[in-house]
Amino acid sequence: MVSSDLAVYVALGFAAQLVDGALGMAYGLLCTSALLATGAPPALASASVHAAEVVTTGLAGGSHLWHRNVDWRLFRRLAPAGVAGGALGAYALVELPAEAVRPLVTAYLLGITALIAWRLFTGRAARPVRALGVAPVGAGGGFLDAVGGGGWGSLVTSTLVARGECPRHAIGSAALAEFLVTAAISATFLATLDLAAYGRVVLGLVIGGALAAPLAGWFSRVLPPRALMGAVAAVVGGLAVHGLVRLVGGG
Repeated sequence: MVSSDLAVYVALGFAAQLVDGALGMAYGLLCTSALLATGAPPALASASVHAAEVVTTGLAGGSHLWHRNVDWRLFRRLAPAGVAGGALGAYALVELPAEAVRPLVTAYLLGITALIAWRLFTGRAARPVRALGVAPVGAGGGFLDAVGGGGWGSLVTSTLVARGECPRHAIGSAALAEFLVTAAISATFLATLDLAAYGRVVLGLVIGGALAAPLAGWFSRVLPPRALMGAVAAVVGGLAVHGLVRLVGGG
């Protein structure tokens, strides 16, 4: 069971939001990986992180909307598919036994680590299938984000940019869509799980994220993006390997 020490979750939310604010991704990945490492069931880890992310993604989406970074044509194709995929992923995560889900989540986190490492060493996202439309990207991104506890930005935004979308509009449209996807995932978890015992986790992540949000711009200037991406890959990959070792050892 996850510890009830609120300060730990405040610190986790603070650190994850600093990185996310600087890179535009990794809040969910870092928080979920850390919660899984403490022994939290995958469904409750993802549910706690997405509940906290409703606040952070809403603020981020509103900021992009204010600065006119949203391409409404792109958003209308991305958001509904992402919502449907996210709700389906959350429902699947709840219905499947935790013992069956853990290996899948661990494999997903290792895959995301490889994706981030690819971007770090090559300077570009993995090449997508050119014929893949925006809706399938949104649906797949929403499903995997719910199952893995994060990864929407790493998967969806990078794929849209690699497909040739304007980077500014790809980031802004994906950020605004992420708020709706996160809300749908959280609503599905709330309807199917008892999250009362994890209220302190959510509260801590929200407090930490809110405290870090004003510092994200400063943090992005202090540390270069490549260093941050390397740190994210190391942390998520290390925690995923830790989970893999526990699975193999039966711990």
